[in-house]
Amino acid sequence: MKQRNLSIIAGVSYLIIFFAAIFANFFVLESIFKDPLITIQENSMVVRFGIMAFIVTVVFDVVVAWALYELYKSHYLSGLSTLFRMMHAAIMGVAIFALPLALASVTGQEILRQAETFNIIWLIGLFFFGIHLILLGRIIGKPKLIAIFLVIAGIMYMVDTGAHFLLPDYKDYSSIFLALVAIPSILGEMSLAIWLLVKGGR
Repeated sequence: MKQRNLSIIAGVSYLIIFFAAIFANFFVLESIFKDPLITIQENSMVVRFGIMAFIVTVVFDVVVAWALYELYKSHYLSGLSTLFRMMHAAIMGVAIFALPLALASVTGQEILRQAETFNIIWLIGLFFFGIHLILLGRIIGKPKLIAIFLVIAGIMYMVDTGAHFLLPDYKDYSSIFLALVAIPSILGEMSLAIWLLVKGGR
């Protein structure tokens, strides 16, 4: 397959992941944490769409992993980077299992337990995703600014996961960690997606 076609596939897939993840995480998962019973009992269809959105992110995560590997397979770190992204996708796929269980739960406490199970497993996956982004930043090299943001985002993903498990009072600093992860991640990954669509593979 031509490099340009691979680049377009990777860019489009990245955008699909971006928008599906925003909907699933910030509109569905956050609603469950905020008001579990009302979300599950009165907005169950939205939750079901959220589950499908998470599944879509896993599917296109694999597509991106494949496309990026084909684009940069001449680089000695490409295979390793792909493996870490695939590990993230596999762990994410396992995490999603908890959300249908939340739909079947009848108490707020049980719903929150399942949502928290999803979150914990997902966080573990994001640690491996962080390693992937660090390696990807090294692999693409140029545009230099995008590569730098990818490396920073990867480090922040790893720091955030570590902080979740190491800091007893993590919730007191959660908004700070969210910003530290979200800003470089959005700048790096969205810029990479746009660059892949516009200039990648040329």
